[in-house]
Parts: sequence; C-alpha cells; structure tokens
Amino acid sequence: MKNILVIDDSALMRRVLFDIINADENLRAQHYATNGIEALEILESDVEFSAIVLDINMPKMNGIEFLRELKKRGRKENVLIVSTLAKEGAKETIQALELGAFDFVMKPDSLAEAKGASFTNRLISMLYTATGLSDSVSDDEMPKKAERTKKAVRKHDAVPSMPKTRTKVFKQARKSTGRGAGKLVALACSTGGPKSLQYVIPFLPANLDAAVLLVQHMPEGFTASLSKRLDELSRVTVKEAANGDELSKGTVYLAKGGSQMRLLEKPGKGHSISVTEEAARNGLKPCADIMYESLMGSSFDEIVCVVMTGMGADGTKGILQLKQTNNIYVIAQDAPSCTVYGMPKAIADAGVVDEVVTLKGIADAITKHVGVR
Repeated sequence: MKNILVIDDSALMRRVLFDIINADENLRAQHYATNGIEALEILESDVEFSAIVLDINMPKMNGIEFLRELKKRGRKENVLIVSTLAKEGAKETIQALELGAFDFVMKPDSLAEAKGASFTNRLISMLYTATGLSDSVSDDEMPKKAERTKKAVRKHDAVPSMPKTRTKVFKQARKSTGRGAGKLVALACSTGGPKSLQYVIPFLPANLDAAVLLVQHMPEGFTASLSKRLDELSRVTVKEAANGDELSKGTVYLAKGGSQMRLLEKPGKGHSISVTEEAARNGLKPCADIMYESLMGSSFDEIVCVVMTGMGADGTKGILQLKQTNNIYVIAQDAPSCTVYGMPKAIADAGVVDEVVTLKGIADAITKHVGVR
C-alpha cells in the first residue's frame, strides 16, 4: 500500500483527492496539510510517504516555496503538482517542475469535472508512475484500474552544470543521401521532460547546423511558459511553434499544447510549420507520431530522431514509418537517467536505435552528429 500526502488549502479539493486515492486498492491517503509549513512538519515525523500531491497557491508557504525548502533540506520526494490552467499558474507549474516535481495534473474547474473520468484517470496514472506501481501493472490494466477507482468514488532555479557525455553506439551513422536540405532534429518527450530538457536544450550551440522540432506532452497554456523558460537558459532560440513559422537553423520549435504540429515542405520554398487544432491521437495533443509522420518523404539529408523520458510509446510508430522513406539516425535516452523509461524503451524494443545516451549526453550527441555552421 502506497501512502500519499495531500497538500492543499481547499477542504473540498482535499476531500475529492482523498476519495479518488482511497478508492484505489494500492493507494492510501490519510494525512494532509493546508500549506507548506504544515507539510514540512508532517514530513519530519515518523510517517513515510511514497508520493505527495501538491497544490501551488496556498497561504503561509505556497507550493513553490515548499519545493525550494525540500531542495534546501536535501529531501527527494516524489511530488505531483495539481495545477490550474491559468496563465499565471502555467509559469508557476514550470517552476515547480524545474524544482523537482515529478509531473502535474490540471486542477479541474468544477466539482463535476473533479469527479469525472479524465481527472481520475490522470491522477491515478501519475501516482502509479510516481510510486513505482506502474512497473507491476500492464498498460492495458492501468485504464481499468482508474475506471474502477472512478466507480468507487461515485459510491461515496538553477541551470544545470555542463554535462559530461557518455554514449554507447549501436550502429554507425548512415551516410547522407545528398538530397540537399541538410539535417533536422526531431525530439519527443513526456513525463519528466520539462526538467530533463534543461539538461539538453541549453547545451546546444547557437550555431547548430539544424532546426529542432520538439514535442513535449503538455496541455494548452503551458508550452508558452516552457518555451520562454528554455529560451532564457539557452544559446539557441526556443519558441512555441506557430502556424506558418519558417524553419530556421539554430531554432527549437516547441509544439503548442492542445494542438498538433506538422512540417510542411514546398518545393523550392523551404520548410514551414503547421499548427492545427484537431482531435487528439491516443489521447495526445501534441502527438510525436504525427510530427514524425509529417517528415516522411521530406528532402532532408538526414533526420536525427531523439526520444527522451516519458510514459507510453508515442513516437515509435512515427519513427518506424519515417524510416521507410528517409535516412534517419535515432538517439534514445538511457533507462537510469529517465524519469519514466517508457518512450525510449519502446523505440529501443523496436530495434531502430543507433545510439543510447545518458540525459546529460544528449546535447553533445546531437551536436556531434548534426554539426555546427
């Protein structure tokens, strides 16, 4: 039984969270705090917790201040943020992820939504991953467990230091096909990505000889804050992708949350980005598979596909399809440095990975393979 600490100043929200968590046979919530100060006192007691559900906006000590204090005390807790979608909250959520929060779930706007399937499934799935329970439960079983939980509820700041590269090469890089459009980097990540990206994007050189397309699974309203933060830390330019953006080397285009990003190619007119509001694929928007599929048949000499930490297998199908039409080189993050070894495992199991790299070695691996201008 995994013990969960709930930190939220709203009595109603605590009740909802307790009901959802305690309806699951493997999770238990008995302790709560209404602010960070109370939470720290509880953590200093003899009670052990497998994960913490943390609100951001609280009196006396808010969620950001609480995370800073945890870091100061050298505590490494599995913290899941429950955040609103407000613009101001998005910036704070990015801060929380930088400070070590595991991931976040958007706080529902209404009680009905809080008791609904979407929030319940997301919360239970994240807690299973945070506590390690997902390692013993199949992907097919996870939604079933969340659905059972839903029915039961109805019943009642610092920039990282320069990385050292450690790589393991599986195969030699393929020769360029000479089609004339240079190279492109296409990167995908999910759970643990916002923090992990700070060990990658800021260490790419400003004169990187390629543009970078980046899909990070996030809802609408959060990718703008993430792109701004990464841009502040980086030598390359980082922006939230906008419809019609023309591709430029040394620029990272972050897929907009709640939308799908594709690359468009017009003969003789270069490459541009398409950002559209459309249905999610496999519950994802943005979806890495869609991004990779849009690169099929493009004129790049080589496409460097990078798969980082994240749940599920998004990106694998798209890369396998891309491999049929284009010259690709696949870099995957290694298991020990992943927050969740899901997406990199899926592409490794597919047998198309050329290089396995630690988190702190990814930027160097990209730069060595792509080159500089």
